[in-house]
Amino acid sequence: MSKRESIIRYRLIISKLKRKNCSFNELKECLKLESEIQEYNLNISLRTFQRDINDIRSIYNIEIKYNKGEQVYYIEEYGTEELNERIFEAFDTFNALNITDKLANYIQLEKRKPSGTENLYGILHAIKNQLIITFSYQKYWEGTIDSRCVKPYALKEFRNRWYVLAEDQKDNTIKTFALDRLTQSEISNEHFEVDKSIDTGSYFKHSFGVVKPKMHEQSGPQEIILSFNIFQGKYIKSLPLHESQDILKDNEKELIVKLYIYLTHDLFMEILSYGSNVKVLKPQTLADQIKEEFQKAIKNYK
Repeated sequence: MSKRESIIRYRLIISKLKRKNCSFNELKECLKLESEIQEYNLNISLRTFQRDINDIRSIYNIEIKYNKGEQVYYIEEYGTEELNERIFEAFDTFNALNITDKLANYIQLEKRKPSGTENLYGILHAIKNQLIITFSYQKYWEGTIDSRCVKPYALKEFRNRWYVLAEDQKDNTIKTFALDRLTQSEISNEHFEVDKSIDTGSYFKHSFGVVKPKMHEQSGPQEIILSFNIFQGKYIKSLPLHESQDILKDNEKELIVKLYIYLTHDLFMEILSYGSNVKVLKPQTLADQIKEEFQKAIKNYK
């Protein structure tokens, strides 16, 4: 049995048990059906299933238990759910892309540059072991390439791009570097002490994406209230703008949400991108800035 078949089987077992508690026979029938659909041999014996339970615990930190009274298996502990879901999502995509030949006839992939994921493993290793890393870096708005030496603290994902939060040794300032702009990275043998005053878990809590105002620019996060028409509102509910998003009104005419967030250029551009589908209700200064920007845009067509 191949590694790929084992991973597919783990994924199906977890998915099935997340939906409902199941007997071994129910799981066995599910895997039998999926074997026919996916053209893999996913059939298992009870002995193999017991081994799978141990593997799932080890790999995903998911604990599967057996209820003797009801004779069903269930998930007792789900580990880090967001991380596991991303692992499953990545594998589902990989598996789908390898299921058939002549993919161009069935799948249209987005044309884009690599997102720098080849650097993920090395940087994560450096973060975990507190090792200084060096790399060449080119900012989006500059043509020159600079050499950087940094203390890496955390990895951050935003809109299919990865970033590393690190302390730049040049000026001892915390910065965010996009992995797709990073080349010639090297992990040194030099260890560093973690600055305990930097809370990486909450560093971006009030940020839109990876942009956080500099210390001298910060006035603190603000309460922002936006009104979306019913059409755009459906998308905003399914894919919130920010983790602080709170729905104040939701009816057949509009969706009104409240955000508690830094007012940055990236957020400003995001609001602009919704055009006439959104209206800024608060703060008035932001509403005025949006209005002024649209007036400038109108002048381009006169």
